[in-house]
Parts: sequence; C-alpha cells; structure tokens
Amino acid sequence: FSTASFILLLAWIYPSDALYFHIGETEKKCFIEEIPDETMVIGKYRTQLWDKQTSSFLPSTPGLGMHVEIKDPDTKIILSRQYGSDGRFTFTSHTPGEHQICLHSNSTKMALFAGGKLRVHLDIQVGEHTNNYPEIAAKDKLTELQLRVRQLLDQVEQIQKEQNYQRYREERFRMTSESTNQRVLWWSIAQTIILIVTGIWQMKHLKSFFEAKKLV
Repeated sequence: FSTASFILLLAWIYPSDALYFHIGETEKKCFIEEIPDETMVIGKYRTQLWDKQTSSFLPSTPGLGMHVEIKDPDTKIILSRQYGSDGRFTFTSHTPGEHQICLHSNSTKMALFAGGKLRVHLDIQVGEHTNNYPEIAAKDKLTELQLRVRQLLDQVEQIQKEQNYQRYREERFRMTSESTNQRVLWWSIAQTIILIVTGIWQMKHLKSFFEAKKLV
C-alpha cells in the first residue's frame, strides 16, 4: 500500500464540492455543508449571464455582484458580504455542525439582468484542500518528500477533526435518544395512571348507579 495510494484514498474521502446552479434575479440559493470545528473553508464562484441573442451563457458584466451569507449551526451570521461577478470567500468554523451558505445577486441594480437567468459555478474546499501546496513548497523551500509529509500531516489533522465531529454527532444522537426514551417512559406511566384513575372512577360511578336503582 504505497504513499501515493494513501493520498488518493484521503482525497477520495475529503473531496471538494464543485457544482453550478441557475438563479433568477430575486432568487436565493442556500447549501448545507457539514464542517468540523476550527476548519477553514474557501469558496470560489464565477457567474455567467444568459444571453437571449446567442441563446447561451456568457461571462457576466463587472457590475453584476453576488451577496454571500454564511450561518453557523446556531444560525449566527459569520459572514455577510457583497462580492463581484467572480469572487472568493473564506471563513473558519468555530462550531461543529451544519453551516448554511447562501448566495443571491444584486439583480435589482442591474437592468440588464432584469427577468434574466444567471448561472453560478461554485467550488467549496474544506480543510486541507484549502492549502496551496505548490505555494507552500516555494515559500518554505520544501523538497518533494517534505511536501508529501506536510500534506499527510494536514490530512491526518483533518481526519482527527472529522472523527471528533462524528463523536460529537454520536453524542448528540445518544442524548436525543435518551431524552426521547425518557419522554416515552413518562408518557407510558402517565397513560397507565390515567387508565387506573378512569377505571376507579367508572367503578364508583357504576356502583352509585346500581345503588340508586336498588340493584345492589
């Protein structure tokens, strides 16, 4: 099992998310990304505007911008900023869990976009994928072996963060399960008490009824 194979395996476990989507002039698109704590995230996007004459998507004009808003698992806004037609945003997670990444255009300021359609290419990189290793190698004057060791150390650190996040999720699930089981138990006890009280009341009511009819 070679080092290169190990690196390819880690790259398969933690890939970057690249996609594109279409939005209208007032539409807002949001994505959920599960991120461990203390993890850097870099998002890159570029936009294309639908051209009716050519019936194709063309590079957007410089005046067209995108607003990026990011919320942590506690719905706290950790980034809210206006960017250009092509942009790059960066943030670091401080709370493990689902982070919401939302994008929408400043289309109300663009008469050209009014009633049109926009294609947004989005690439989200998490953890060690945010590192520019060729730049790091040139800056720190690392050999190929040293660079591979650096990559492996970063990937091991990311794996540890992912494992900690999975343990955090398991603990939350266990606490939720225990809470649910406890509620079910108390509800069952309450139902039993209600049935017993109802039965006693019915017995007393029937006894009073029979006594009134002089059947007892």
